[in-house]
Amino acid sequence: MTGNSSAMRLDKYLWAVRLYKTRSLAADACQCGKVTMASDGRELKPSHDVKIGERFCLNIDQLHKEVEVLSIPPNRVGAALVPGFMIDRTTQEEYERIQMARQYAFEKRDRGVGRPTKRERREIEEFKYK
Repeated sequence: MTGNSSAMRLDKYLWAVRLYKTRSLAADACQCGKVTMASDGRELKPSHDVKIGERFCLNIDQLHKEVEVLSIPPNRVGAALVPGFMIDRTTQEEYERIQMARQYAFEKRDRGVGRPTKRERREIEEFKYK
């Protein structure tokens, strides 16, 4: 928790606290509108200066994550040190929703039945995604 109090670019912060694997993925998420300010829903650019106390909403795949900035890290930090730099404010219901979606995203087919036909595939997709 030995971060400095100066501001840091948003894309660098998201990468430094391990929310994204690379800084370019974090920048792309910002440019696509997947990172917003929690208070007013304003889309943020990668160059936004992160300040202590700010809250961000991120859409990472299907997960809607909310984080609060505790401190600014000097550089990318290890996973064990991340809680000293941000608080995950994502609700438990959101994590349960994602867990349930992962369980039901996998279809089990009996052995020897073969691949689904075009009609079966369409029915499966309609059931899963609508």
